[in-house]
Amino acid sequence: MSRQNILSGSPWEDKMGYCRAVRIGNIVEVAGTVAIVDGEIVKADDAFAQTNNIIGRIAKVLEEAGASLNDVVRTRIFTTDISRFDDIARAHGAYFGDIKPTTGIYEISALVSPDYLVEIEFTAVLA
Repeated sequence: MSRQNILSGSPWEDKMGYCRAVRIGNIVEVAGTVAIVDGEIVKADDAFAQTNNIIGRIAKVLEEAGASLNDVVRTRIFTTDISRFDDIARAHGAYFGDIKPTTGIYEISALVSPDYLVEIEFTAVLA
């Protein structure tokens, strides 16, 4: 079975020894992703905007792996502030309302930068 590593170009990929996504067979695993555009944090105080940005960017990563959001079977959402659940859920629901992957949302003490409110991992399975 062949392995396809999908890189984002982040300097952390070489430092940590990881890539944005890996496809093996019909499974695509996407690493934890935060909201960044052109190296800038997207609305550091807006969990909806961060969630929306993350999912929109990962849709493109999935395309590169030959998949789409329709193939997502699980998301794992990490947040530093669970009181923002409604904003996170609204953005997640806008993309996945009809797809309905399994998901979990977890409040954690911190992400790599205090400006990040949300980080999401994705698992996709191609039929």
